[in-house]
Amino acid sequence: MNVVVPRRRSTALNLANLLTYGRLVAVPVVVALLFWPQDDTARWIAVAVFVAAAITDYLDGYVARTYSQSSALGRMLDPIADKLLVAASLLMLCADGTIRGWSLWAAIVILCREILVSGLREYLAELKVGVPVSRVAKWKTAVQLVALGVLIAGPAGERVLPGNGTLGLILLWLAAALTLYTGYDYMRSGIRHVIDDER
Repeated sequence: MNVVVPRRRSTALNLANLLTYGRLVAVPVVVALLFWPQDDTARWIAVAVFVAAAITDYLDGYVARTYSQSSALGRMLDPIADKLLVAASLLMLCADGTIRGWSLWAAIVILCREILVSGLREYLAELKVGVPVSRVAKWKTAVQLVALGVLIAGPAGERVLPGNGTLGLILLWLAAALTLYTGYDYMRSGIRHVIDDER
């Protein structure tokens, strides 16, 4: 008698992962729309797509925790999707001149921190050490996403709300400051584990 073993449902297509995939798909869409920086319609569609992607950043984690849909694939793709969305948006905003002058340093700080933390997480993963996300890091992410959303609106946003660009740059600098703080915090934790591993 053959025993029928029920097929285990793949976690690759659960709701939490689908939301993460949506954020990955949003990256090239936002980039493509920002190739027409003077087109108000393209700007507003880019803002809408970016905001939807930013919302999924919260929702996928909430869904994974609430409905027990956490998976190794989701844990790997979630931070990758976040970093791709932020990095691609920053590069396009620098390219079209929305971020320029001294504000380029804020963008550089944010990008360097993302690379630093990614490398650090990869190293600590080999040591089986988890790096929990701090409350300040969550605030950093929120401020960063709001700043980018405001800046993506660009000239179109300026026509609706004068001073929109200045507000976006102020928020970008605030995000950069929080980025430095959280980056230092992660680095200090990582160096401590490196020293302990060397002993």
